[in-house]
Amino acid sequence: MTHRTDPAPYACRPEASRGRRHPEPPPAGRTDFQRDRDRIIHCSAFRRLEYKTQVFLNHEGDLFRTRLTHSIEVAQIARTLARNLRVNEDLTEAIALAHDLGHTPFGHAGQDELNACLRELAPEAGGFEHNLQSLRVVDELEERYAAFNGLNLCFETREGVLKHCSRAHARRLGEIGVRFLDGTQPSLEAQLTNLADEIAYNNHDVDDGLRSGLITVPQLLHLDIFAAHHEQVLRHYPDADPKRLVSEVIRAMINTLVQDLTRTTADRIANLRPQSADEVRAGPPLAAFSEDMRAQADALKQFLLKNLYRHFQVMRMTRKARSIVRELFIAFQDDPRLLAGEYRRDDPVAQARAIADYIAGMTDRYAIREHRAIYRMD
Repeated sequence: MTHRTDPAPYACRPEASRGRRHPEPPPAGRTDFQRDRDRIIHCSAFRRLEYKTQVFLNHEGDLFRTRLTHSIEVAQIARTLARNLRVNEDLTEAIALAHDLGHTPFGHAGQDELNACLRELAPEAGGFEHNLQSLRVVDELEERYAAFNGLNLCFETREGVLKHCSRAHARRLGEIGVRFLDGTQPSLEAQLTNLADEIAYNNHDVDDGLRSGLITVPQLLHLDIFAAHHEQVLRHYPDADPKRLVSEVIRAMINTLVQDLTRTTADRIANLRPQSADEVRAGPPLAAFSEDMRAQADALKQFLLKNLYRHFQVMRMTRKARSIVRELFIAFQDDPRLLAGEYRRDDPVAQARAIADYIAGMTDRYAIREHRAIYRMD
């Protein structure tokens, strides 16, 4: 594909942003979307992603991916897509880097358990959604600026961070939640980042799964997407050692998915011919894989669910992680004096939410350390 540097009419433009929650003078020497990206990189929640789990717990090994490395990989794929389709790269990168800021320790296990704790033990608090928590981090929880709480990001960045949201929560979010109620779309930058996230975690979970020994190449060869690229790489590198062979296969799969997503999305744009970002929002979803590639990607997701995420060794780690999250929540709810003063509240609902904020902000190793401090005598 020939790359043009001029933005498409449907791209989000920083000078046409819907603005920030708290008015600020425009930045000097950079755009508003660049400022958003920089604020995300410098915030404490972003740094903590280094010690938050992707699939394997943080102490399982230094070579497995964390939320931080995953976010960087998503940003790389998303920027490629944005450049191919002439939308705003800086906005796309900002969304990618911020999309997991609200994730709990211990990956989806921690998230699911924290949601269960809130729904069972403090139902008035409304449960836990990691995308909503990411928005909460950038809107309220970060404490870096004297004039406001949070990072005060542009509407367009916040829109992309909030990938999913229940209708009940959306009703309380104002403008940022409207699309979940009326069925409209986010910007194309946000749509592309969402699929870049899927490309990154599926393919890199294959890499981590093989590295861990929990899944094998012979198992993966039953999948069309892996088998086709494995055969292709073997033709070019018949004498490659197994480690390099796998790396080349995963690299090729990512490239194929990116190219298919680019072509399919370009075709949809050509059919709709949107002339502004708002026309993108008002139309049908534009970012998509072809029907065949969607089926192959879904087959890969199902394989990982069955063979990696539900592998007995991962399930054992998951059980430990969920126990840590639940026991921390119960301890803090039963006796808020165990919490630092900044997390204590007089209202029970506000207290439950503050506990959730505290636990969600923990790294894997900090959660383990807190659990030991409360439940063990040594």
